[in-house]
Amino acid sequence: MTERGGTRDRDGSGARAERRLALRVASVRRRRAWSGTVLRSRLTRRILAVNLLAPILLVAGMLYLDDYRETLTHARLQALRTEADLIAAAVAEGSLTFEVHPETRSLVPGHVITPELAGQIVRRLSDLAGVRARLFGLSGDLVADSRRGVAGQFQISTLPPLPEPDPVGDWFDDAMAAVSGALDRAYRFVLPRPELPPYQEIPNPVATDYAEARAALAGQAMADAVRRDVNSDRVILSVAVPVQYFKQVVGALMVSSDDTTIENDVLALRLAILEIFVAILALTVLLSLYLSGTLVRPLIRLAAATERVRHARGDHRDIPDFSGRRDEVGELSAALIEMTAALSARMGAIEQFAADVAHEIKNPLTSLRSAVETVSRVTDPDQQRRLMSVILDDVERLNRLISDISDASRLDAELSRAQAEPVDLDRLLGAIADVHTTTGAQHDVTVRYDGPEDQKPLIVQGMDSRLGQVFQNLLTNAISFSPEGGTVTLRVRRDRTYAVVTVDDDGPGLPAGKETAIFNRFYSERPKGEKFGTHSGLGLSISKQIVDSHRGMIRAETRTDDDGNPLGARFTVILPAGPG
Repeated sequence: MTERGGTRDRDGSGARAERRLALRVASVRRRRAWSGTVLRSRLTRRILAVNLLAPILLVAGMLYLDDYRETLTHARLQALRTEADLIAAAVAEGSLTFEVHPETRSLVPGHVITPELAGQIVRRLSDLAGVRARLFGLSGDLVADSRRGVAGQFQISTLPPLPEPDPVGDWFDDAMAAVSGALDRAYRFVLPRPELPPYQEIPNPVATDYAEARAALAGQAMADAVRRDVNSDRVILSVAVPVQYFKQVVGALMVSSDDTTIENDVLALRLAILEIFVAILALTVLLSLYLSGTLVRPLIRLAAATERVRHARGDHRDIPDFSGRRDEVGELSAALIEMTAALSARMGAIEQFAADVAHEIKNPLTSLRSAVETVSRVTDPDQQRRLMSVILDDVERLNRLISDISDASRLDAELSRAQAEPVDLDRLLGAIADVHTTTGAQHDVTVRYDGPEDQKPLIVQGMDSRLGQVFQNLLTNAISFSPEGGTVTLRVRRDRTYAVVTVDDDGPGLPAGKETAIFNRFYSERPKGEKFGTHSGLGLSISKQIVDSHRGMIRAETRTDDDGNPLGARFTVILPAGPG
């Protein structure tokens, strides 16, 4: 017994585990299906495009760094001037030769720069500054070049430091450099750079080969130039200053450098911008997908549910309820639920109406068929006349049924399309009562206004003809149940924001428990002695349909005295009224 119980427990836990696993798998499949649908959604692509457009345009504008490059160029020229002034001052102090004045016996400069001393000073200081310096004498000849030593005696070139092995870093740097170059080429295609004068190495240069060196020999405090190397396509920045001793120009020093430092700074800034952009881009994509998911997934579920309803495979209960979201999607979900519920109710009413119509038409058709079959076999003239009378009554009843059914079927469409207009209830009820009075009716019809005269007229919004049909039906029904010489009273009054109309008769009242059933289609409870088939049983049903479409209410009750004896029936119509 215990063993079987344990086995049952294990089987139960295994079944529960299998169910949990199945639910988990189904949930994963739904998430995958939803995510795949979201990613394929055109709405998702539009949201991504709109959200990504702004950061892409912003980063594209920020990566256009020509203004920043120009600022760095000006700063680099200022730095070259400072370095040129320092080297020129050192050359003037440490490489000039002096002579003894024959009269004053004082030391005066011999106006000659010693090449060996000047070359050492120029080379060491330019190495420290990381620039190339060239020294020209008063005659314009090259005295020293930091890359060539003294007057071209030997060539000097600084070897770059050995790089540390870093494959990933090198690949990233190369990739970023390629991206920066591609961006430069793209910008240059859209906004070409201004043309720069060409720069080319001259084997034995003189001061006249460079405009800035000529200006420095002429005593100009500073002259600069920006050129493009024809071999490497690098930008060469150069600054020339005069070498002076007590304000006497004894030579010119030209300092030059390429734009490697500037481009490195531009690349570093671009890398920083791209890093921030990648982070913003990832965040934007994630937020866009989240936003798209909150919109697209409910819309997809709503669309699928409405498709099922359209193909008659579901009803309003299949529409997902997102009304708790408190946004437009929730409003759409609630509207779809209400719409499908109304459609479902409408379809049910149509089906019920068709069944009722078939049932009501079948009765006179059966009677008519029986009478037609019988009249062909009867030879007695009196019986034939009675049968023909039955046939005429059935035909008249069918005609009345078809007319009322046609009116009822058109009513719904007419009420949905019609525009509401102000209706004066006092005038409408008075006109209906006058019609019955002028036609010589055997009943007294009176209209009473229960309320202050200053609240007239009592206006409601609706269709004048259809509201008239309601009160005409109620009045005709009250007259048919009232005894000959009886009184039918129509009362109208205001109850705050509602207009209340009551129709009282002196008849026997309503059957017990039928106060609601009398508004059903084809319900007929006629006075004793009235010819069968005179009414179709659609009058009160049509009246209720009209009142409901006017956002009102209709009810029926039996009026009684203090002892509980019936005094007649009362129909009450309540309609929203305008301000009084």
